[in-house]
Amino acid sequence: MRSPIQVIPGPALIAKRPLAQRSPLFDTLVKLRRHRSFQVGLVLLVFLVLVAIFADVIAPFDPIKPLRDVKRRDPPCIFVFGCTANQSEHIMGIDGNSRDLFSRVVFGARLSLQIGLVTTSFAIVIGSVLGALAGYAGGWIDNLIMRVMDVVLAFPSLLLAIAILSVLGPGLINALLAIAIVAIPIYARLFRASVLTVKEMEYVTAARAVGAPPLHLFLTHIMPNSLTPIIVQGTLGVATVILEAAALSF
Repeated sequence: MRSPIQVIPGPALIAKRPLAQRSPLFDTLVKLRRHRSFQVGLVLLVFLVLVAIFADVIAPFDPIKPLRDVKRRDPPCIFVFGCTANQSEHIMGIDGNSRDLFSRVVFGARLSLQIGLVTTSFAIVIGSVLGALAGYAGGWIDNLIMRVMDVVLAFPSLLLAIAILSVLGPGLINALLAIAIVAIPIYARLFRASVLTVKEMEYVTAARAVGAPPLHLFLTHIMPNSLTPIIVQGTLGVATVILEAAALSF
C-alpha cells in the first residue's frame, strides 16, 4: 500500500499573522516618506506657510507705513555683521518709499498665498463644473462648452487678463477675477478628459448595468476618480497665479 500523501504546511498555515488594513492614503504617505525631493519641498512649503501665518510676529516694522528715521534705499543694517547700535536694524534694507523691505517680503508671503489659493480654487471649481458637464453630458453641450474654452485659450493668458482688467477696472479683486477667468479653460479641459476616461471604466459600466442613477453614478464613481489630475494641476497653478498677479501689478 502506498503511504498517504503528506501535506507539508506552508508558512501561511504554520503561523497566521493578522494583516494590517492599510488605506490607499496610508500607503501613499509611506511611499512619499522615501522621496527626498518630497521631504525638501514639504519643509519649504511648511516654512512659507508658517511665515505667512505669523507675519505679524516676524515682521519688525509696518510694511505700509514709511519710516521716519531712515533714508530712501538705505543699505541693509545687521547688528551681527557690524551695523552700529545707534541705527535700527533692517535685514534687507529700505525701499524707495522708506519702508522696511524684510517686513514687506514677510507680509508679501501672506498676500501671495492668499492670491494663489483663492484664485486657483475659484478657477478649479468653475472649470471642474464646466468640464464635468461637458464630459458627462456630451453632445451639443460638450461642443458648446469646449468651443468657448477654445476661444479663451486662443488668446495669450497675460494679454487676455489685461484686457479683462481694463474692462473691470483696477483693483486687486478684479485682477484676481481676471486671472481666474483665464485659468478656467485649463481645468475645464483637463477635468473633461479625465471624466471621459473614467466613465468608460469597467466599474462604471457595472454600476450603470445594475441600475445606478446618473447623478449617483457621477458623484460616487466618476467624480472622485477624476480629481487626481485637477489636484496636480492646481498645485502647479498656484505659482503661475502668483506670477501673473505680480505681472498685472505693474
